[in-house]
Amino acid sequence: MSLETRIAQGRGDEPADLVLKGGTVWDMVTGAKIPGDVAICAGRIVGIGAEYEGKRVIDVSGKLLVPGFIDTHLHIESSCITPYEFDRCVLPRGVTTAICDPHEIANVAGLTGIHYFLEASVRTVMDIRVNLSSCVPSTHMETAGAALNADDLAPLADHPRVIGLAEFMNYPGVIFRDPGCMAKLKAFEGRHIDGHSPLLSGRDLNAYISAGIRTEHESTSAPEAIEKLQKGMRVLIREGSVSKDLEALAEVLTPLTAPYLCLCTDDRNPLDIAEHGHLDYMIRRLIEKGRDPLAVYRAATLSAAEAFGLKDRGQIAPGKRADIVVLDDPATCHASMVLCGGVVADDAAFAAREVIAPVARHSVHVPPIGPDSFRYAGNNPDTPVIGIWPGKILTEHLRLTIPATDGDKRPDPAQDLARITVIERHGKNGNIANGFVRGFEIKSGAIASTVCHDHHNIAVVGTDYADMALAAKRLGEIEGGFVVVQDGTVLAELALPVAGLMSLEPFEHVRDRLTALRAAARSLGVTLEEPFLQLAFLALPVIPHLKITDHGMVDVDRFEVIA
Repeated sequence: MSLETRIAQGRGDEPADLVLKGGTVWDMVTGAKIPGDVAICAGRIVGIGAEYEGKRVIDVSGKLLVPGFIDTHLHIESSCITPYEFDRCVLPRGVTTAICDPHEIANVAGLTGIHYFLEASVRTVMDIRVNLSSCVPSTHMETAGAALNADDLAPLADHPRVIGLAEFMNYPGVIFRDPGCMAKLKAFEGRHIDGHSPLLSGRDLNAYISAGIRTEHESTSAPEAIEKLQKGMRVLIREGSVSKDLEALAEVLTPLTAPYLCLCTDDRNPLDIAEHGHLDYMIRRLIEKGRDPLAVYRAATLSAAEAFGLKDRGQIAPGKRADIVVLDDPATCHASMVLCGGVVADDAAFAAREVIAPVARHSVHVPPIGPDSFRYAGNNPDTPVIGIWPGKILTEHLRLTIPATDGDKRPDPAQDLARITVIERHGKNGNIANGFVRGFEIKSGAIASTVCHDHHNIAVVGTDYADMALAAKRLGEIEGGFVVVQDGTVLAELALPVAGLMSLEPFEHVRDRLTALRAAARSLGVTLEEPFLQLAFLALPVIPHLKITDHGMVDVDRFEVIA
């Protein structure tokens, strides 16, 4: 549409392409609630606060109109569905922009996975933007399916869907000036670089931010978030399926700080989305906790747009994208209608999309394993044990006395000591590492997953070695996913054949299978609300304090594999 046409429609000299009639616009800058029509031309807002004629008119009388919500950091793969199904799942809830880091699929398939997301992002109704994966693999202490360096990423920097560099997880590599980290930071100097620095403070945090890192989503306490705000970072309040930081950070969100706070989900699956919601859940919960409603909506919209340089959205105003959420009540945050780029998010819009073929099929290669593969040899009874904090991806580094019997330190359900094993599945070395974890309360059987951050090898937790072996082998047969096994029988499973991370089925199917998997896990005694994603994060060696990869148990504070 020509510039002259936009101006003419904004002035009312000719009918607008689309008019939302009779509603009230909530302005995110002044807080004013402005009655009047919203005129839209070719997906752009051209008029508010006046009466307009339109070629198409939608009655929104009595409704409140707010800007589309922006999820500022997430991994779509962690929703266990493709970008197309994620689009259909969360856009009707008001999320019109998602800033994703496809480093889950990149750790399996490298640039092929990133290109898949870039190609899909131009075909979804939702506006998906990409931050290029900075840490593939996240550290040297794991075996991933691919490795990406600065020369691999730099050619994609100017892609129209790319914002910048995604969460820089290797914070020790930044503060100690690792050459590979320095090359990536220099390649994206002056562009947006997203952060990832759990518990970092003081001069180490100063050094990290000095690298040009602008945003951060790993704050788990108010003092941590406040220090990062004071040092110039934009803090993203996160509420995922496992990482639940909203309760701890809610007090930080005020009218004063709202311009510098955003919302994100990081990792949230369709079951949680169905039961609780997405960003709409975060908005509701923050308001329930007494946060100023304007501050909450500002963080979800305008502040997010400003933080990531998206100057064309975040406000319902002339010249902005027509990303609009129509609400009955801002406190409940239930979207009665959503427009993204002026397109109503309905079944017709989703049906009109072009769907591209998936990539990274047949990526799960299980090495030869049997029950003996899960033995933990060692004569020293002093044993490192991962201690789970429910609702956190931070873990305790426990030291417990576990004597060996016949050369094997065995699981002990009575003490909530389960075997945890990571099996390399990219066909590179066949590594198998065994350890202990406390917090699942699993009494029998095994659960297993190929969603195993960020290397996405096979992770298994159990008390019975034969069941653990069966679970791992079954993951190879179904091209990855989640499995629950007891007494030699598969109780529940979900196949994730796209890179061992995403289903090819509709999100409703995934939701239902996750319900069955959760019930099956509970039948083994597991008490964690989200056991599979909790398991996945036990293998991420950049989150304190103790983790496990295919290389072995990792002391994250010392940044080394325990001998």
